[in-house]
Formats: sequence, structure tokens, C-alpha cells
Amino acid sequence: MPARLPARLPLAIALALTLPAVHAAAPQQSQAEQEHEHDAVDLDAVVVKATPLAGTAEDLTRPVEVLTGEKLDEAKANSLGETVNKLPGVQSSYFGPGVGRPIIRGFDGARVQVVSDGLGSGDVSTVSVDHAVSIEPFLADQIEVLKGPATLLYGSGAIGGAVNVVDGRVPTAATAQPLQGRAELRTGSVNDEKTGMVRLDGTSASGHMVFHFDALHRETGDYDIPGHAESARLMAEHGEQPDPADEGLMPNSFVRTDSGALGVSWVGARGFVGMGYSLFNSRYGIPGGGHAHGGEAGEEGDAHGDGVNIGMDQRRTELRAGLDEVGPFQSLRAKVARTEYTHTEYEGDAVGTVFDNDSTEARFELVHRPLAGWNGALGLQWGQREFVAIGDEAFVPGSTSRDAGLFWIGQRDVGPLKLEVGARHDRNRVDVDDAVAIGPDREFDTTSLSAGLKWEPIDPVHVMFGLDRAQRAPSAEELYSSGLHVATASFEMGSPTLDVETANRAELGIHWHQGPFKASVSVYHVRFDDYIYLADTGLVEHEVPVRLWTQGDARFNGAEAEASWAFADNASGQWDLRVFGDVVRATLAGHDTREVAFPLEHEGELETLVAELPRGGNLPRIAPSRAGAELRWERGPWRASLGAVRYAKQDRVAAHELPTDGYTLVDAHVAWHLDTAAGNGLELFVDGSNLLDEEARPHTSFLKEMAPLSGRGVVVGVRAFF
Repeated sequence: MPARLPARLPLAIALALTLPAVHAAAPQQSQAEQEHEHDAVDLDAVVVKATPLAGTAEDLTRPVEVLTGEKLDEAKANSLGETVNKLPGVQSSYFGPGVGRPIIRGFDGARVQVVSDGLGSGDVSTVSVDHAVSIEPFLADQIEVLKGPATLLYGSGAIGGAVNVVDGRVPTAATAQPLQGRAELRTGSVNDEKTGMVRLDGTSASGHMVFHFDALHRETGDYDIPGHAESARLMAEHGEQPDPADEGLMPNSFVRTDSGALGVSWVGARGFVGMGYSLFNSRYGIPGGGHAHGGEAGEEGDAHGDGVNIGMDQRRTELRAGLDEVGPFQSLRAKVARTEYTHTEYEGDAVGTVFDNDSTEARFELVHRPLAGWNGALGLQWGQREFVAIGDEAFVPGSTSRDAGLFWIGQRDVGPLKLEVGARHDRNRVDVDDAVAIGPDREFDTTSLSAGLKWEPIDPVHVMFGLDRAQRAPSAEELYSSGLHVATASFEMGSPTLDVETANRAELGIHWHQGPFKASVSVYHVRFDDYIYLADTGLVEHEVPVRLWTQGDARFNGAEAEASWAFADNASGQWDLRVFGDVVRATLAGHDTREVAFPLEHEGELETLVAELPRGGNLPRIAPSRAGAELRWERGPWRASLGAVRYAKQDRVAAHELPTDGYTLVDAHVAWHLDTAAGNGLELFVDGSNLLDEEARPHTSFLKEMAPLSGRGVVVGVRAFF
């Protein structure tokens, strides 16, 4: 498939261009009566929807970050991970511009749950690092990041945190106007990006029928880089010399995405019922030979020939309902989603491996009236996943996973203290195809407990303390992997006897807000029993290292801080300065070794190899420490910002892992906004990224030696609000 995809006029762009004419016929409200999504928002005052007990980010006893409004507009990127990358304690994985999953306080993969309005995304992004999340951040109203264990709310897969993307695709309330929405067009220099999106929400004349429609089309070519794709260290290791002809472009890094949704609801005085249908289709290249077959891991693919690219297709049907004032309960919320997902890996034009993942998930939440002074919510969650992989890279066998969980969360005020406690129990079962040859079916019981306290010793100061005991059941990939995993350039072996992973967390946070000053700092310690990790055995099979999923005790220690100062508001405009930083250290506890025996197919015979696995030292691909600053200015219709983030060198590395150099990323944003007398809004914007054109290689990436981040880029666009 070519890197430059054929140009065509996408549906989203066509609709965006026709929206002004559609809106002209609709009744309007005055500017004073209307709130636009672009308006500046106090993020601490935004209601967090990830929890059934409504509260703002500042009210909650658990650490949470929220992106919405113009802050979200500035942060939106091709992947969800890149969108939330600048929040304290949050970074992104990287496997090319089409793949970026959130990393929360050093946790990623199966430990971070990504949900869409409270229900799982239904993709296979936890199976392999080259699989993208099937949620489009450009269509989000609000993105919430729960830091620390979110197992009470979302179960075993949220032991490290959760990201909730609120998109409103199934309406829950009538809109402020009969017809309202937004549209955006943008183009970018670093990768020839062309993106168009449109969103429409409306309510019938009766006020009961509410609809939602959105559509997006994006296509990019290969992105520019400041130097060569391969690092100087990798070229020296292979005895290669830099070739000027290969400088400045990252081959096979194109992305093409289409997404859309339609939702309809009936809304009454006491509740709603609605359904929605959405699709997500994306095709993206794997840059830097990260998926190369039959050669060195650094061998580059070519999107015009043998380069590997991935096609994702997801179809999702949702049913949601809510009812208020139900006997002893204040509210009832029910959500059900059926997701059909296919992920196809192409080698040139030939189909390599196909992953099918069909899942059904249901969630019920009952918020009860005060009981013995406690406000609380009961919840029931059930899910089933049917996973099949066919092809050369089917290193994970087919399986059926079932999960069922019951939880309760309660809050109460005791003088100056706000308490929150909760408990959850889950039953997880994994039935694997051909269990006799691969391993037995497994069943797990996990129990999670949580307690949080918030105290206001004096008015501007909040002190928060949290204790959690969270458990996670092993995933099918960790239990049953058996074969060549080209994305990680390793031969992966699962361990069918893995036990439940248990995390015990303690966290202390202080938040201070007085006048123009705001500051917060958090320190945390997480003690893992039977932490599941992919260990390098030191063995080589099929010319790649052999890695084994195993367990050992682990320790995570970290801190994050953020401060802002609105230092001027005068004739020159409003000026704000924000600084932040975070650090995490993750190690395996102890220094003993153990012997592991497992079968491998070697030269046509089945052998048993024995490896000694070190049980001490650093964990691999842990996010480096960072420090950042941002200066913001606003005056009349204008606003602008200039920011920089310094990523430190990561030299606390695991065995067989190389250190990564530090780098600094500088970005800038300028926007001009116009509100019309009819209440419409128009915004022109220019965004700049990596303005210093630095060679940046994230330590969290498996491709860091073969594919740096993109170089200097400028995006120009227009947004319309109505």
C-alpha cells in the first residue's frame, strides 16, 4: 500500500463545508445564552464522569486529571496516548504515529484500562505494542485520567489506572439548542496531514428525541525527521555509515483513519433510553522495520513494497438507559456494548496475520440514597471476549475470556474530613483453544479494596491520603503466548501457571489553591506481590531473544507536582505560567535467581531449555523523569501559549536494555476566535510542535533505536462552533 494515499474528498470535510448553510436555517440563541466547547474551563471544576458518584476533579479523594475545552483542542493528536502525554504522571507508548497508548505512572498495556463513556474500547491494543487503541480523541468532549488503581470501577485491567473518553455518542439529555455542533479542518506540514471532522447534536421540537452524529477523516504521509531513522548507536553496532539519501524522512509511517457514529435517544423528565452505532477504520504503516520479517530488527520496510502495514476495522453497537428516583435509589444507569473488531497485518499487499476480537460488555450502576450517613453506589459489570489469531504471527492462541464483577463505593463527610471506601470482587475465566497442548483453562478470583481521605486543615489547602489493595488476573497473552512476536523482535513464551498479581498502594497528596496561585504535589509507593513481567532469558531462538512471562515482587516509587500562577491581568492581557514534573522508579525486589524450564521448537525438535532469570534490578521501558513549563496569554479574541518539556536521560535500565538520551520538546499554539451576534463561533489556529527539531527517541518505545518522533511541524486549521 503506498505511503501517499489517493486524495479524495472525504465525507467529513464535505459535511464540514456545508454546515454553515445547515445552521443558518436553525433557530439561534444569543451569545450570552450559549456555551461553546472552546470556552476556557476551570478543569478542577469539571464533573468527572468516570465514577458513578458525581464530583469534580478537586472534590474526589482519588487523583484524576481532566482535559476538556480549549485545553483538549490544543492537546488533540493522532493517538490517545499522545493526546494525554503532557498531563503530570502520564506519558505515551510509541510504535509509529498510528499507535500510542497511555502510560500512567510507569504502568501500561494490560494494567491501564481505556474506556469509552465507561465501557471498554473492545480492541486488542493490550495484546501487542503495535496494536492501536480504537478510540478517536478528536471526537472527544472530555478525557479523564484516573491515576492509581481504578480496579473498583473497571476491574482487573485497571490496576495501574484508567482513561475514560467521554464522547456523548449516545445522548443522555436534551441539547441547549435544536441544532448545535462543531466542525474542524486542519492541515499539517511534518506529514502532509489532512484532517476533517464534524459533529452535530440536536433535539426535536417535543424535546424528547435527541440525536448525535459525528464523522472524521484523516490521512497523513510519511513524517519528516531531523536526522536518520536508525540511531547512531544502532548504525555503529551494525558497522553502517549514515547515508545522506536516507536522511529526513521516516519511511512507512503513513496513517489513514475514518471514524463515525450515529446515536438516538428518548429523553424524559426522569430518565432516558438510547442506542448508538459507531465505526472505526484505520490503516497505518509500521515504521523503522519494527515488524520486519526474516531480517534484522532494524531493517527498514517500504510502504511501496514489502513494508508492513496494519488495517483495523471496528463496528460497535451500544444501548444505554438511565432512570432517576427509583425507590431507595437516586438513579439507575445501564450500559451494554457489542463490539466486532478485526485487525489485519499486511506484508506489502499480502495478508500476514488476522486478529478477530468480538466482545460484549454490560455495566449497571445504582446510586443509593444516604444510608447510615454514607452516599454510595452499587455496580455490576460483566464481559466476554472471543479472541482468534490466524497467520504467521499468531503467537497467542485463540481464547474466550469471561469477567464478572460486583462493587460498592461509598462517601461521607465527618467534620473536616471526607471519606471514601470501596470494595470489588471479580471472577475471571480464560478458556484457551487446544488447552491440552498449550496449557489448562484458568479461573481466577480477585478482590480489591480502597480507602481514601481528604482533609482541609485550612481553607486553601487540601490533604489527600489513599490506601489501595488491588488485584489483577493474568491475561490470555501472559498465560499462553508461544511463538515469534515480530513487533517486539522476540520469541515470547507464556506461563500457564501464573498467579494473581496484587498491588498495595499508599499515596499522599497536597493541593493548595489561593487567589492566582495553584499547586499540587503527590508521592506514592506501590508494592507488588507476584508482579507479571516479560523477562529476557538470555537465550536465543529463531535468531531473536527468548522472553518469558514470569512473576516476581516489584516496587514502584514516584512523585509528581504541578503549579500555576495567573501573574497578570491588565491591558496587555491575561498571563498564566504553569510548571510540572514527574518521576517514577520501578524495580524488582530481591536478587535471587530461579530456573525455568519450558519447551521450544529448535531445529525441528522439541527441547527443554533452562534459563536463570534475575529477580532484581530495574524494570524495562519505564518512563523517564520530566520537567515542563508553559506560558499562556489571552487578550480579547486572541490566545497563545509557548511550552517546553524536558525528558531526562533514562539510564536506570533493565538487563539487556540500552539507556536513552534525554531531549527537549518545544511547542506553541496561537488562536484567534470570533463570536457572531447569532451565537456562532469561528476559530483560526496555528499549532507548532518540536520547534527545535530535536531527535527524540522515547524510552517507552520498542522502536526507539529505529524510529524517532517526528521533527518540526506546523498545523494550520479552522474550527467552527454553532
